[in-house]
Amino acid sequence: MTEHILFLTGSLAEKQLRSILEKMQPEFTYTVHQLGLKVSALMTTDMIARRLTDTFGATKIILPGRCRGDIIALSEKLGIPVERGTEEVKDLPLFFGKKIQIVNLDNYSVKIFAEITDAPNLTVLEILNRAAYYRRNGADVIDLGCLPSTPFPHMEDAISALKQAGFLVSLDSLDTVDLLRGGKAGADYLLSLHESTMWIADEVNATPIIIPETHTDLDSLDRAIKIMQAKNRPFVVDPILDPIHFGFTASIVRYHEVRKNHPDVEMMMGVGNITELTHADTAGMNAILMGMCSELNINHILATEVSNHAARAIKEADLARRIMFAAKEHDTLPKHINSGLMALHEPAAFPYSLDEIQELAAQIKDPSYRIQISENAVHIFNRDGFHSATDPFELFPKLGVENDGGHAFYLGVELARAEIAQKLGKRFNQDQSLDWGCAVDSTESEIDLHTFKPAGTTLKK
Repeated sequence: MTEHILFLTGSLAEKQLRSILEKMQPEFTYTVHQLGLKVSALMTTDMIARRLTDTFGATKIILPGRCRGDIIALSEKLGIPVERGTEEVKDLPLFFGKKIQIVNLDNYSVKIFAEITDAPNLTVLEILNRAAYYRRNGADVIDLGCLPSTPFPHMEDAISALKQAGFLVSLDSLDTVDLLRGGKAGADYLLSLHESTMWIADEVNATPIIIPETHTDLDSLDRAIKIMQAKNRPFVVDPILDPIHFGFTASIVRYHEVRKNHPDVEMMMGVGNITELTHADTAGMNAILMGMCSELNINHILATEVSNHAARAIKEADLARRIMFAAKEHDTLPKHINSGLMALHEPAAFPYSLDEIQELAAQIKDPSYRIQISENAVHIFNRDGFHSATDPFELFPKLGVENDGGHAFYLGVELARAEIAQKLGKRFNQDQSLDWGCAVDSTESEIDLHTFKPAGTTLKK
C-alpha cells in the first residue's frame, strides 16, 4: 500500500512546499493543507487539533519542524502517526532521502579518562566537584594527576571520596611511591608503568597503563606486554601521542605498529598533547582523534581541560566517540549523524537564494519585519521595503525604529545574530539562538528575547 502523507503548512510556505514536493517526485502520495495561518512556525499541536477537520486519507502527518506542542497526544487524537519535519522546508529532500537516519548515540566503545591535572593543589571537595563536572560532560574515569615535587598528602582521602561517590579512579604519576599509594588506596587504574616498574602491578589490584621504558622504545613495550600476558592480568598499552612538530606523525605510526603487532591488546591514547598544545578549535581535533581510535580499536583516551581553548574537550570527545561508533556500526562516513561538533559552520547554512527570499518578501502584507540571510548578505523586509547589507549598522537608518527602544533592541540582537551566521556560514532562524553545538554548555542560561520582542515583529517563515 502506497503511503499517503499530509503536510500541514502556513500560507507563506505553501507555494514553496508544493514546488519542492513536486521536484522530489517522491514514492509516496501527498496532500498539502494550509491551516489558516501565515507563518508555519507559529503552528501548535493544540491549534492543529482544533482546526484540522479532515486528514485527507493520510497514513502519516508531517508538521513544520518548529511546530510546538505534544505530537504524541495529537497522534493519539487523530489516530494517525504524526512527525515533525525539517525546520526549513528546503531541507525536506534530505529528510526523506537519507538511506540511514542514525539518531541513537547512546553507544560508544571508548572510555574517557578525564585528568584533574592539579589534584595535589585541590581540596577533596574541590576534586569531587571537578569530577562531577567531568562526569556530566561524559567522563568514565577520573584521573588524579600528581605533580613533580608536590606533596599529595590527601591522595588516599581523595581516592576514597571519589570511590564512595561512585567514580572509577585512576592515578597518574611516574613516581613509584605515588603509584603504590594510589593502588593501595583503591585506584582502579595506574598511569603509568613501564618495564622497570612492572613489579608495582604485583603489589596492587589496579589495572596498569603501560608505556615504553623510554619514549619511543617499542621493544620495551613489547616485553612489558609479554610480562602482563604471562600474569594473565588486564592492562592497557599507551605508545604515547606526541605534539605536532615534536613527533606527532611518528607517534601515530607507533600506534599503528603496536596495533598491528598486538591486535587484541587494550590501548590508550593521551589526546591532550594535541588538544592542549595546538591553538585551534578542539572539536575538529577530537573528531579526527576519535576517528583514529575507532579505526585502530583504541578504547581508552586520556583527556584534559587545562587551556582555555580546550575548555569543552571532554564534552567534545564524548560526542565524537559516539558519532564514530555509530558511523562504524552502520559502515558509513561520519557525516549527517549529529552536528554537535560543527560549532562554527553547518552543512547547509543558506537554504534560500536571494531570489527565493525576494519572492517571499513580495508576499508580505504586514509591517512585521522578517530577517533572513543568503550567501552574500543579511536581508530584512516587511510590506514597506526590502533591505540588504553585510553590516547591520547600514540597515538601522532604514527601519524607522529610532524612537522605539524595544523594537530597536530586538532587531539589533537579531541582526547581529544574522551577521554572525552569514559571515561564518551558520544556519540562522529568526527568534532562535545560533546553534554552537557542544562548544556551549547546555546549562548556560540565555535571555529570552521574547521578553523584549515588541508588537509588530514576527517569526520568519
